[in-house]
Amino acid sequence: MFPEGTTPPSMQSLLEQATAMQQQLLAAQQELAEARVEGAAGGGAVTAIVSGTGDLLALQIAASVCDPDDTEALADLVVAAVRAATANAQELAADQMGDLTGALGGLGDEGSPLGKLGF
Repeated sequence: MFPEGTTPPSMQSLLEQATAMQQQLLAAQQELAEARVEGAAGGGAVTAIVSGTGDLLALQIAASVCDPDDTEALADLVVAAVRAATANAQELAADQMGDLTGALGGLGDEGSPLGKLGF
């Protein structure tokens, strides 16, 4: 299980590492919740702002795209802007959480036991 000539880490050491990682995870989650991520559509005519966790916080719509005879086009722009912002938030989360899951040594990978549980 351990390479020959090495000793396994002590339980105290493992607990300290787990506690440190938990604190890092909580800090990263807090950073994501406070982050503001933007996505735009229509050349910037519609801008969506979401939190790093993907919650929609604001929409900015230029008057030039507010045509009462073509609300479908405006709706399409809103959807596209929200999708872009959400994708940017997911990328930010993957970047921030990737550092932490890398520290787990692959424990959170999709094929691992923890990964299968969604960790």
